Amino acid sequence: MRIESRQQKLILITILAFGLFTADRLVIEPLAGIWKDRAVRLKSLRKQVEEGAFLLQREQSLRARWEQMRTNSLPGNTSMAEQQLLKAFDAWAQESRVTITGITPQWKHDSDDYVTWDCHVDATGDLAALMHLLYSVEKNPMALKLEAVDLTSRDNTGREMTMGMRINGLVLTPGGQEQ
Repeated sequence: MRIESRQQKLILITILAFGLFTADRLVIEPLAGIWKDRAVRLKSLRKQVEEGAFLLQREQSLRARWEQMRTNSLPGNTSMAEQQLLKAFDAWAQESRVTITGITPQWKHDSDDYVTWDCHVDATGDLAALMHLLYSVEKNPMALKLEAVDLTSRDNTGREMTMGMRINGLVLTPGGQEQ
């Protein structure tokens, strides 16, 4: 083989290698990145479609639950809402034979669509009576959420107990009720 022919082949191989390297860096890698991004986006869109289909399947039950929450929310007037809740706590206490020793309410304006009534309630009684009070609060259709419960014994035998409850009530403002 001649030297000139070998040099031409080496130059041709070098140019070809450089061309392949450049094509890889400028064409193949960006296209591969775009393809991967597209695959991730498609996966995300498929997940959103599945979630949407699931919501559509549950539409009636979700709308019924929302309507129940909307109709059972506390009145928009804060004094009426407090009065309704205090009457309810009084009825629950009489029904379960517990003594309510303190109610500490606080209004929180977290959003334009709703207001929450946060309340700490302390009650005393025996364990069965306190559990009956908890049951009464939980089974009531009012828009209340029991956040926390703390039980402590007031005597050595555990017959007289104190219970602290943190309860949230929901008041929908006019903007939230129109949805």
